[in-house]
Amino acid sequence: MDAAFTAEQDEMRRTLREILGKRCGPDEVKAAVRTAAGHDHELWQQLARQLGLPGTAVAEEYGGVGCTPADLALACEETGRALLPSPLLATAVLGVPLITALGTEAQRAALLPPLAAGGLTAALAVPGPALATALALTGDNTDGEWSGGGRAGGVQARADAGGDGWRLYGESAQVLDGHSASVLLVAAHTGGFARSRTLLFLVRGDAPGLVRSRQAVLDETRPQARIQLRDVPAELLGEDGADVLGALAATGRTACAALAAEAVGAAGQALARTVEYVRRREQFGRPIGSFQAVKHRLADLYVQVQAARSAAYYAAWDPEQGGLALAQALEALRITAGEAIQLHGGIGFTWEHDAHLYFKRAAADELLFGPVHRLRAHAADRAGLFAPAHASATGPATESATEPATAHPPAAATAPTSLTERVAV
Repeated sequence: MDAAFTAEQDEMRRTLREILGKRCGPDEVKAAVRTAAGHDHELWQQLARQLGLPGTAVAEEYGGVGCTPADLALACEETGRALLPSPLLATAVLGVPLITALGTEAQRAALLPPLAAGGLTAALAVPGPALATALALTGDNTDGEWSGGGRAGGVQARADAGGDGWRLYGESAQVLDGHSASVLLVAAHTGGFARSRTLLFLVRGDAPGLVRSRQAVLDETRPQARIQLRDVPAELLGEDGADVLGALAATGRTACAALAAEAVGAAGQALARTVEYVRRREQFGRPIGSFQAVKHRLADLYVQVQAARSAAYYAAWDPEQGGLALAQALEALRITAGEAIQLHGGIGFTWEHDAHLYFKRAAADELLFGPVHRLRAHAADRAGLFAPAHASATGPATESATEPATAHPPAAATAPTSLTERVAV
């Protein structure tokens, strides 16, 4: 494995950092999130023209750049540094992979080129706060309960009488960029209780019966919307019978690397801003960064961020490690953002200070894609780390009729049964 970045990747990082450095300072970010779209539309179009950023995950045959997951992770690291409010996550990280994996040839030809050019944006709508579950980040998504489960709630789908279309009704909250997306990918339950299944549907942003309202959220750089579907016409994404849950899980694995890189970029920038501040801020006639206690805290943060960056890069190469990388990156961002506020002193505690942008991003990302302990628990379950102990294959299957029951020690004495005991062993 060659972990070095190519010249093209270094150039992409440099160009993106240069553009965002000029157009995406803290004041510009705060102004962009208060617009109707929730992002700077002109900047998004510039990134599309100069770098092809929206088409990073789109194959070249559909007008995209056809980059690798590592390229997308590098781009997300730079957008994370600037806390760029943009449709990149909802469109390129979540929407495009699902359309590519499940869509028919006609659907891919109709949607992917304008998505790659930045003319269209996409959003994934799942019921309630179930995004992490739908993407199989914190647990198994195969039970279908998160999409309605045949009972009230979620989004329900029914076929038209003529069989040539579908109708959706229900509600989805916390839809990333759902208020402004041109096309929605809606996860809906159909088939009733006996033939329960989850499918994905395409809904136009101007479809009749669709009501969208932007929600008040902790992190304004990640706009979210509540989607209400009132007998809305929809088009099935792909064919009935496609492995929708598998495609969602695969998308979740690749999204973990991008999200981890984005969190690492934010953590690294929060640390850099803090280092710059402690070099300038003086107390007792000397910069506070010269005090040993401050140096130790900054050194610990540096190690944490660098370890998370290594994990994020590795996850871009091996998506199976994405859950652990995301957990480490989210934890690094939370700790770094918290320490940034502390080390900025009294001014850092003011709500308007730029350090709070990073703290809000850390808290909101854990609510959306975590929490960290569930990401790690799911990774441990998938790896079979705490699988039940089995009897030895060479041992006796049953006790002899002539041997007393006490001839063999109890199971508790030979194999750990609790989580604490297994960890201790």
